[in-house]
Amino acid sequence: MRIAELPANEAARIDALHSLRILDTPREERFDRLTRLARRLFDVPMAVVTMIDVNRQWFKSCVGMGDASETSRDISFCAHAILHEGMTIVPDARLDERFAENPQVTGEPFIRFYAGCPIKSESGFTLGTLCLVDLKPRDFDADEQALLKDLAAMVEQELAAVKLATIDDLTGVSNRRGFEALARHAMATSKRTGRPACMLGFDLNHFKQINDRFGHAAGDLALADFAGLLLTTLRESDVVGRLGGDEFAVFLTNTAETDVPVVLSHLQKAVQAFNQNGGREYQLDYCVGVAQYDAASHADLSDLMGSADHAMYQRKKARSAPA
Repeated sequence: MRIAELPANEAARIDALHSLRILDTPREERFDRLTRLARRLFDVPMAVVTMIDVNRQWFKSCVGMGDASETSRDISFCAHAILHEGMTIVPDARLDERFAENPQVTGEPFIRFYAGCPIKSESGFTLGTLCLVDLKPRDFDADEQALLKDLAAMVEQELAAVKLATIDDLTGVSNRRGFEALARHAMATSKRTGRPACMLGFDLNHFKQINDRFGHAAGDLALADFAGLLLTTLRESDVVGRLGGDEFAVFLTNTAETDVPVVLSHLQKAVQAFNQNGGREYQLDYCVGVAQYDAASHADLSDLMGSADHAMYQRKKARSAPA
């Protein structure tokens, strides 16, 4: 078995993939309908929309593969497919030196045929594939290749639509819809694994004064600057979102409430450095509320967000109270 080489633009490709914030999100009908359609049109047992991450192949949608959600990148056919601009077609994996000894060929599910069409980001990076898998050898003619290419283009369109629907254009972080989808999934993971998690609710102080004094363009910059500080200070596994106006939320994965002061200390240092060296005419300031996830107290995400929001407003109220 030959392990696929890394693309020449791997670092930038991974950045483009992660910027979509689609990894580890729940299955969506917009993608599932395309894999169901592909399976019917090509009469194959398996059709998959894959994303090739650093060390894994993750499935955004798959039919015919049970509950599988990912495999190791080392054994992924698609890791080879993303190295090529065109389609990768393997009529019989037993006769292909790249895959003959692959455990998915020599063992379950005994892959024989594979066809993978690259899926690209709007910026041109290959993120993964729309692929077909059969358990018997077969050919794949020019008409079939053209049809698979058309379906892959539809997947790309859906990826672009997801980004538009879940990303806040002004700041580049998740909007409310995107944040809630990702945080809901992260919260379910916390509940399943028993690992701690916390919700942070942020509100920028004096935001109206920034708009009034320096104009709305400056206010937009302040929001983007604060979002950027959140992204650079927090971990990639944390979920960051702008809920609307000057309100932000962060879901901290694998973090207990006792760990939060260290997290906030790093953020405060970053904000202070920005205020001293950022070259802006305004200063950033914020209030934050913290709520640790507790399955007994928080029936759903809205309960947890409400707890963090309440804590934030209590702190804001305390700050504005006369000494």
